[in-house]
Amino acid sequence: MSSNSDVLFRMLADPTRRLILDLLAQRGRLTVGELAAEFPDLVASGISKHLMSLRAAGLVSATRKGRKQIYQLEPDTLAAELTPWIAKYQKYWTLALERLRERAEQGATEDRARFPKNLRRKRPK
Repeated sequence: MSSNSDVLFRMLADPTRRLILDLLAQRGRLTVGELAAEFPDLVASGISKHLMSLRAAGLVSATRKGRKQIYQLEPDTLAAELTPWIAKYQKYWTLALERLRERAEQGATEDRARFPKNLRRKRPK
């Protein structure tokens, strides 16, 4: 039995689907035709299949306007699934950022000690 995050990562594993999500994130609501225009090597039915998979995973939603389906990103699904997974790894980059800050502060202290006061670069306020 696969979890929701497994489905999400399977969807995100495909570069075309990631690009579709990126386009929807950047431009908002788009039709299949507008999305297909970004993929000259794919036919519109191929984009439609990707969109059906993304809809099934809850990553996009569609509304009908006349004869057109208009797709939009569902960011809450991404956040709900990715946030717990990312949280498990956050401690690693938090520690790395803390070490980086400590080294930067240590370097600044060493620079102040190394250069006479009249040669130090003034920082804008």
